[in-house]
Amino acid sequence: MTLRVRILAYDGVEALDFAGPFEVFTTASRISQRLNPGAKAPFEVASVALASDGQPVRARAGLRLLADHHVTANPEADVLIVPGGVVDSPMASPATLRWIAECAAGAQLVASVCTGVFLLAKSGVVTREAVTTHWEDIADLREQFPSLDVRQDVRWVDSGRIVSSAGISAGIDMSLHLVERLAGRALAERTARQMDYAWTHGSSSNRTASA
Repeated sequence: MTLRVRILAYDGVEALDFAGPFEVFTTASRISQRLNPGAKAPFEVASVALASDGQPVRARAGLRLLADHHVTANPEADVLIVPGGVVDSPMASPATLRWIAECAAGAQLVASVCTGVFLLAKSGVVTREAVTTHWEDIADLREQFPSLDVRQDVRWVDSGRIVSSAGISAGIDMSLHLVERLAGRALAERTARQMDYAWTHGSSSNRTASA
C-alpha cells in the first residue's frame, strides 16, 4: 500500500521545515524501490499550498515553491505534515484552520515541525496531547494552549496519531521516525544513510522510541 504524504506550504513557511520531511519520504520511497524492484513505493509525496491557485508560495527566507495541490482541491492525506515558520497569517485564517482540521480528520498520522504545532492546536487537531516545538517557542505554546502537555529538550514527541518535532532540522529526525513506524527500521536507517544524516533516535513519547 502506498501512503499519501501531504506537506502543507504557505507564505512564511520555514524552508527546511518543509524540505526536510519532503526529502526523507521521497528518499525512503526511492531506496525502497531500489531494494525491491517492481514493488510499490511506500510513500507518494506531494505539497499542498495555501497561496492563490497557481501562484508560488514564498518561504520565510524568500525561496519560492510551486505546490502540487491547492487546498481548495481538498487533497486527501494518509500522513499530513504541517511545517512551521511565520504562522501568524495561517493562524488568523478560518479557512486554513478548517482545511487542516478536515484533512487531519481523515489522516492516519498528523505531524508538525517546529511552530507548525501552533496551527494544529489552533485548528483543534491537538488539544491535550504531548507535543513539542522549537525551543524559542516553548513558552508561547504553553501560554497560548495551556491544556497541551508541552515537552522541551526533545527532538520529537510521538503521542500516537499525533507526532511533533522541535525546530527545523528536528523535523528530519521525526520524519525518519515516521518512516520507521510506517515502513520499518531498516528502511529508515538506509534512508538516513543515503541522506548522509546522523539520525537522532531519542524522543519523548507515549510510544516506545523505536515503535
